[in-house]
Amino acid sequence: MDPATGNSHAALLARHRAVLPDWLATYYARPIELTRGAGRHVWDAEGNRYLDFFGGILTTMTAHALPEVTAAVAEQAGRILHSSTLYLSSQAVELAERVAHLSGIPDARVFFTTSGTEANDTALLLATTYRRSNQILALRNSYHGRSFTAIGVTGNTSWSPTSLSPLQTLYVHGGVRTRGPYAHLSDQDFTAACTADLEEMLGQANGQVAALIAEPVQGVGGFTSGPDGLLAAFKEVLDRHGILWISDEVQTGWGRTGEHFWGWQAHAQAGPPDILTFAKGLGNGMSLGGVVARAQVMNCLTANSISTFGGSPVTTAAALANLGHLLDHDLQGNARRVGGLLRSRLESVAAGPGIVREVRGRGLMLGVELVEPGTDAPSAAAANLVLESAREYGVLVGKGGRDGNVLRVAPPLSLTVAEAEEGADAIGAALRRARSALEAGAGA
Repeated sequence: MDPATGNSHAALLARHRAVLPDWLATYYARPIELTRGAGRHVWDAEGNRYLDFFGGILTTMTAHALPEVTAAVAEQAGRILHSSTLYLSSQAVELAERVAHLSGIPDARVFFTTSGTEANDTALLLATTYRRSNQILALRNSYHGRSFTAIGVTGNTSWSPTSLSPLQTLYVHGGVRTRGPYAHLSDQDFTAACTADLEEMLGQANGQVAALIAEPVQGVGGFTSGPDGLLAAFKEVLDRHGILWISDEVQTGWGRTGEHFWGWQAHAQAGPPDILTFAKGLGNGMSLGGVVARAQVMNCLTANSISTFGGSPVTTAAALANLGHLLDHDLQGNARRVGGLLRSRLESVAAGPGIVREVRGRGLMLGVELVEPGTDAPSAAAANLVLESAREYGVLVGKGGRDGNVLRVAPPLSLTVAEAEEGADAIGAALRRARSALEAGAGA
């Protein structure tokens, strides 16, 4: 593959910069346009083919151009595109029934949105209204979306452009296992220390706290998480105070972690969350998110409310087809099996170059944390070099972490063994090239 981009991308980039915001992030020194996809592969506007290891930020959950989804979208679009929640929708009701059942939340109600940000925004509205408090607990290093409210509970400073917020947020430990003051502890002691920190934080709260919002695996934060059972220990504390638990499953839902259908199930000894949010993968690229909550919480709003675009006929038709394919083909099991192989292969290729601190994650949600050669210092430069080189070798990966030093590897859940091997080899080559570039720069 020719690593150089040509006039097509350069011309579009010039137009992009002339009309879109300067703060709108794009990947690569020479950004590319993706124009076609099939299975686990995508093509750019200049005809280059890539193995997609990021899936539009974990959104292409099953496969690009999945026939069941494209057929459902085309068929529904030929009937009616839009109606709004002011009218009944058989597709929306059927999808809500399936999601409510799968959620594990008793007496569940479902509200559809257009994104994960909007889903988390709605969850915060429900929790603060139900508890009559604007105080929220969140994890350090967290990310919950780009709305004004969601930014107010985001503990990752690189994605939080303002300190202004309608919420009073109290940040607790627990999102990052291998860095910070408790990293040296055993899992049991780590959980105890974080739970004690939570209790201490509640002692400083001014009145009652509405909810804890937590990603079971922190996505933008670099695919980090605490030990299994940590959120269950938290929930024991929350329940004593009547505080709600919001599980942000925007990235961890639908079986991506392999071991569980939802991320919260790694902490299932405490039972399901009070509120669960989802988005991304369910629509397989269509704009669909939502909130599941027990009826008492969901129905606490007393003002009128609708959604113009949430749960539209087209997006719910796509989601029904996509969810059916996911369940019928046991893609959660595939994520567990192929994800385990991919993690082993990534650990193998990461062992040589000396710039990888840790390979972590579960299922097809894997992070590779990069550091300066021979140190423990986070290296955004290394991550950028690997991101660029991986593209040149034909693989698209993501990037995250508070310091921008973590590769995010999250292919569609239908990834094959051969594709896992191919992608790991390409990442290995990119790691070796990045190490050479870093050494050359240090010696210049």
